Amino acid sequence: MKKTLFISLLFPFLNMYGQQAGEDYVKQVKFAPGTTLEQKVEMASRLRPADRQLEWQKLELTAFLHFGINTFTDREWGDGKESPRLFNPTGLDAEQWVRALKEGGFKLVILTAKHHDGFCLWPTRTTAHSVASSPWKGGKGDVVRELKDACDKLGMKFGVYLSPWDRNAACYGDSPAYNRFFMEQLTELLTNYGTVHEVWFDGACGEGPNGKKQVYDWDAYHRLIRRLQPQAVVAIQGDDVRWVGNERGYGRETEWSATVLTPDAYGRAARQNRELGIAPKSADLGSRELLARAGELFWYPSEVDVSIRPGWFYHAQEDAQVKSLSKLVEIYLESVGRNSVLLLNVPPDRRGRLADADVARLKELGDYLRRAFADNRVKDVPYWKAAAGESKVYDLDAETTVNTLMVQEDIARGQRVEAFRLEAWTDGGWKEVAAATTVGYKRLLRIPDVRTSRLRLTVLQSRGQALISAVGAYRLPSLDEAGERPEPGGIPTAGWRVTGLPAGAAQAVDGDVQTVWRAQGLQALTVDMGQTHRVRGFVYVPVSDGDQSGTVFRYSFYTSTDGQTWTPRVERAEFSNIKNNPIPQTVSFGRTVEARYFRLVPLEEIDGLSCTSAAEVGMLEGE
Repeated sequence: MKKTLFISLLFPFLNMYGQQAGEDYVKQVKFAPGTTLEQKVEMASRLRPADRQLEWQKLELTAFLHFGINTFTDREWGDGKESPRLFNPTGLDAEQWVRALKEGGFKLVILTAKHHDGFCLWPTRTTAHSVASSPWKGGKGDVVRELKDACDKLGMKFGVYLSPWDRNAACYGDSPAYNRFFMEQLTELLTNYGTVHEVWFDGACGEGPNGKKQVYDWDAYHRLIRRLQPQAVVAIQGDDVRWVGNERGYGRETEWSATVLTPDAYGRAARQNRELGIAPKSADLGSRELLARAGELFWYPSEVDVSIRPGWFYHAQEDAQVKSLSKLVEIYLESVGRNSVLLLNVPPDRRGRLADADVARLKELGDYLRRAFADNRVKDVPYWKAAAGESKVYDLDAETTVNTLMVQEDIARGQRVEAFRLEAWTDGGWKEVAAATTVGYKRLLRIPDVRTSRLRLTVLQSRGQALISAVGAYRLPSLDEAGERPEPGGIPTAGWRVTGLPAGAAQAVDGDVQTVWRAQGLQALTVDMGQTHRVRGFVYVPVSDGDQSGTVFRYSFYTSTDGQTWTPRVERAEFSNIKNNPIPQTVSFGRTVEARYFRLVPLEEIDGLSCTSAAEVGMLEGE
């Protein structure tokens, strides 16, 4: 009787800690009060991805297609007031998109079925603000259908982005009504086009026409997706895939898929993340120090998004600013090679085709990666179960020169490596050539050229037994590593003078984006260009040194010929998405004007702070 009572009392306690017999936790594990760090580490070692997350991670390269009304207005964020009649691609070819992406090695493509402007690329029943009201194909076109058919024909996985923020919908801000509206749109996309592999949401949220802020019903959205497309991963505002925290293309040096960051889709996220002092942009999302304080752990891998051009939608003035092959290879190594999936945006132009420069660059990237990783110099890589402190030696085919090393974990069983070291056998002894923290799905490390016949991998720290599934050594072909610098404008800045501000403000107009102007308060920048120029717009280059404080969000811009009478050229505008994507912002006046003076007036900083910063402000030469 006493034994039975003891077991009855003990069972709930054991159950709090999950599968104590060694079974895995899928996607999430909760820690009961009083769980020690050692117990948490052991439980963390048994956290693994859901099947759909694992299949998504294996894709490595995915693509975004930002296409819509903004393509025809030359904007990044529309305001929802655009006429659908502006949308009229002259030669839309979705198969060209998919073929070019396949050449680049991409496995999945996501289309902006609806961006913040509310314009729908399919003939939805929910609104007239769609392709059905456009002249394209006499209102009978469906971009979503054309892309899905191309994906099915050419063997590409398919995903959709549906912006929750809708600046056109009259019901936006009436939360119950808009949630029903949004779910109708989501239902159409998830039932009319066959299999959808990824559903991508951002968290953009604004005020509706009624002045009320929309409250999204994420739980209802996710239940709908799980019912209609159970194998689709839900990215960013979901609990399958998280945003890496920047739009520059780089993962963290320490990138945990097993992370303490609570997905924003959960109502408890704000409180739990605040208590841990973390956010999606935090450098540390899974250390033992955080684990010790956490109540939950999630399998929540990172997706790294970046555009092949400065902007996300197509702009003809960016045709010469397509990222170089060396930059894209660097991004690959520091995204896929840092336990992430790369989401590269390639925007179709007004024809409805990918621009020639983008297509050529995608082919160069695919050719380079296939060639670079075709020859693994490591001869034999058995599955290795490694305890912390253990080492394993790997023989190469022959003595050879390598410059890139790879380690992979069996993430189907979890993520366990916390630190490791790689050594090469040179001159009769072992020499350390690389050391890092997390591995996860894949870790790629560039090293100086080393000639060797053997490598030694040491697992320095691990959550239980590390499961090493692959090791590689490669010699990547050399590339031109010249850095890319944004153009601050077309008019030379020599002789320009800032008026009414301390001398340091001149760094905003010295033609050098590496120098920075910072000021307390929202300070207007007034510049005398020394002579009258014909100008058609301006460029604002935000600071990119990691400290984004002072970055201008809302602004007005004026010009003058005499410094006394000022003409507003742009009033109460915004630099769209500049907080997440701090790239040079090119603004057109819509026509060429004469000006000797210009004035940038900041109205709001990206975080509401009272300060101003700029790397450069330049003027665009008129025709």
